[in-house]
Amino acid sequence: MKYKIDIWYEIKSHIIITLAIIMSAIGWCIFLIPNQMLGGGVTGLSTIIYWLTGIPTGVMIFIFNAILIFISFKSLGKRFAFSTIYSVIVTSVVFYVMQEYIVDIMQEHLGSLPLSGTEHRLLAALLGSALNGVACGFIFLEGSSTGGTDVIAVMINKYRNVTIGRLSLFINVAVITCSYFVYKDLELLIYSYVGLMVTSYAVDLTMNGSKQSVQMFIFTSKPHEIADRVGDEVHRGVTMIKGTGWYSKKESEIVMVVVRKTESQRVIRIVKQADPAAFVSVNTVMGVYGKGFEMMKK
Repeated sequence: MKYKIDIWYEIKSHIIITLAIIMSAIGWCIFLIPNQMLGGGVTGLSTIIYWLTGIPTGVMIFIFNAILIFISFKSLGKRFAFSTIYSVIVTSVVFYVMQEYIVDIMQEHLGSLPLSGTEHRLLAALLGSALNGVACGFIFLEGSSTGGTDVIAVMINKYRNVTIGRLSLFINVAVITCSYFVYKDLELLIYSYVGLMVTSYAVDLTMNGSKQSVQMFIFTSKPHEIADRVGDEVHRGVTMIKGTGWYSKKESEIVMVVVRKTESQRVIRIVKQADPAAFVSVNTVMGVYGKGFEMMKK
């Protein structure tokens, strides 16, 4: 039974990764690349090569990532490496199809791509970068990456308590700065920096949004039943705290549990089913470190 559950998890995970890659490709191929926006990392380098030589972005993404994926095997584990290989292959194919066929079809039927032209560069930078950042965030959450400098960022994040979005920002600023010597366009460089910051923020916002945790205090007449159900159904540890109701002067046990914000509604549903008269206090916590949550890093 466990094997079937694992297979379903992997299928669901890679469906999410595929949809996220398509979202990223839309951001790049429809909004960023047609407006000659520069990006960091492997995609940015591939874009520069595309504008200089005409070699499709997807082809260069695949070539650049081969070396970095090999490095990730030892440091990040086989699951991450194989998942990244899948992401890189799908990214290369989706970018190639999007750039060589979808964009041409859109231009043929619409006359031009949305937000194309220098007067729309800022909007194109914001929208394209936001799509790319959210997509990368979902890919990271599924334990994968699109390769390139993302692999380097994930490797550093594994051992240092620095967000992936911030690490990618530092690495990609250097790449974009170097690309100025190719385009010699200061306005384009500034727009690219704006897009890079939007991407970095969107990555961290997407990832941290799902990692937010809450601390719940449950005052109930059925603490043991609720504690058992939380452990069995939500798979979170529960702590019993001795307390005294000052109004009733009766001793009672308070159920305390720390869960992801996305799991809090499941706990509340359990409480409502077990004891509709219960009182629940929910508090957002800044950070939770330990088993089942974040790992304490240097």
